[in-house]
Amino acid sequence: MNSAEQFCVSLLNNCRTLRSLQHFHARAAVTGLDSDPLVAGKLLLHSAVHLSGALDYARRLLLHNPCPDTFMYNTLIRGFSDSASPQNSVSTFSLMLQNLDSPVDSFSLAFTLKSAANMRCLRTGTQLHSQALTRGLHTHLFVGTTLISMYAECGCVEFAQNMFDEIPEPNIVTWNALVTAFFRCVDVKGAERVFNLMPAKNLASYNLMLAGYTKLGEFEFARKVFDKMPIRDEISWSTMIVGFAQHGCFNEAFEYFRELHKLGITPNEVSLTGALSACAQAGALEFAKILHGYIEKVGFVWMIPVNNALTDTYSKCGSIDMALLVFQRMPGEKSIVSWTSIIAGLAIQGYGEEALSLFHEMEYSGIKPDGILFVTILYACSHSGLVEKGDEIFDRMTKIYGITPEIEHYGCMVDLYGRAGQLAKAYDFVSKMTISPNAVIWRTLLGACSFHGDLQLAERVKRKLSELDPKNSGDHVLLSNIYAFAGKWKDVATVRRSMAELKLVKTPGWSMIEVDKVMHTFVAGFKEDDAVIKEAYEKLKEVMLRIRVEGGYVPEVVNVLHDIEEEEKEGSVMVHSEKLAVAFGMGRLTKGKIVRVVKNLRVCKDCHNVMKLISEVYGLEILLRDRSRFHSFKNGSCSCKDYW
Repeated sequence: MNSAEQFCVSLLNNCRTLRSLQHFHARAAVTGLDSDPLVAGKLLLHSAVHLSGALDYARRLLLHNPCPDTFMYNTLIRGFSDSASPQNSVSTFSLMLQNLDSPVDSFSLAFTLKSAANMRCLRTGTQLHSQALTRGLHTHLFVGTTLISMYAECGCVEFAQNMFDEIPEPNIVTWNALVTAFFRCVDVKGAERVFNLMPAKNLASYNLMLAGYTKLGEFEFARKVFDKMPIRDEISWSTMIVGFAQHGCFNEAFEYFRELHKLGITPNEVSLTGALSACAQAGALEFAKILHGYIEKVGFVWMIPVNNALTDTYSKCGSIDMALLVFQRMPGEKSIVSWTSIIAGLAIQGYGEEALSLFHEMEYSGIKPDGILFVTILYACSHSGLVEKGDEIFDRMTKIYGITPEIEHYGCMVDLYGRAGQLAKAYDFVSKMTISPNAVIWRTLLGACSFHGDLQLAERVKRKLSELDPKNSGDHVLLSNIYAFAGKWKDVATVRRSMAELKLVKTPGWSMIEVDKVMHTFVAGFKEDDAVIKEAYEKLKEVMLRIRVEGGYVPEVVNVLHDIEEEEKEGSVMVHSEKLAVAFGMGRLTKGKIVRVVKNLRVCKDCHNVMKLISEVYGLEILLRDRSRFHSFKNGSCSCKDYW
């Protein structure tokens, strides 16, 4: 490079925003340096690869360049291959084919193949394979390895194996790509076979096996590989922690994190967020506090993703005050994910007005909300009964921000109207949707019909669901419950018989509680042969007797059928999983402690009444997170105001 080119490149490397890049480009154009091939190439590379949100600008740079070369085309193809619009990578490759002055090379094919893989478009992938064959590049190590990955993403493991067999001297990366291909296609035996055939294995190969096993829930095999690894790195530990957390094995995730800490290994961002995710899902507040202390101690508070995970964890553990504190103390500029996390935390706990206030604060700060955040704020309106505010937000999303509503936004609006009892408005809204309502939309409306006892509309909605998803057990149960509530027992029997004929089974309900940093899970109908289960049953009998005598409790037997997601009546409503978990917590936790329980399904009306009575009779605070929201029981009332 001459001195002018060196000066330009140094200036370009300091461009951190699109605006500063545009200023640089304007200056280069004035001096004529923008036509210098090296400067033009570096300018396109910076905008396509190194600068966020500048891909469209990079494309315009290429289109306005009179003589784009292969490097420039490859750079734009590469940029689009990693973006949310990988199809633009393919169209750029097509444009390159038309330019005879810019010959296709191995990088052109490999980056475009990556786009085909990301799109999971087999047709595009095979066309690119033909291009590679025509140019004699199909056995090129880089291209061949990418072809293996493409076929894997498209679910064609046999083609991936055939491609591997054609490569004369596969390296370790190629072997690893084939292992990944078999795991992608859920062929564990095939992945093991390839792994055992490898002439040499490196740490990445072992980590691939760990990742493959944990993603498929094969934890016994994952443990064996982990235990025999000659060396382990942060990725090895993170894979185990995150894998267990994602499959609901929270105690195991905590076990690996403790072992990591005991060995003196500093956890990375992934393992920390994985452990926090486990805490969030399990409602393990005490362990979350320990992790928070560790994060403060080792100086990871500057990491925005870790802070976001902390905010989410405290929110889902029911400690919204701590979530707000973490959010307010975040260093630097908060990301859209940060705002979404705290607004979601407020929403799930029923603080709709507070969520709206933060939403407007975010707007004022200059951050533009995206579609995900609008789902979150509409959810907040739905769970707080803020119908008019929800209408305003929906209009604002489309008219002010130009965001086209997706199925999730429509679902929130149907839920908003349905929860408020405005069933006719909800049905009219669904009828006028600009996209075809899916089964989830109709199911949301059916749930509202069930809650408000609208049998006529429920039957109409169920007919729609029968066309879209005839084998969903929840829909049958909902309709059965509505019939039961209306006293139409013959219709109940017909629906239940239909479920039996279709062999439909309901999702079993479970509840989880943290005691002494150990997670305990309860499922309705468990035998009393386990010591913990027996202890919970004994305490529950005592509690139910006391609230019957002192609180006037009468079981809501009808409502066992009235709600969608309750466990089957395998005895009585007395032994639903959330009651067992609360009773166990009452017996084990010290006086004054909040009983925190997480349930995978929606809490039934009887359990909701029992929690209110327990909080009144025992002077106890219970925090229950079900599938829909948080319920905070104090002094005989619930934070949801019986609106859930």
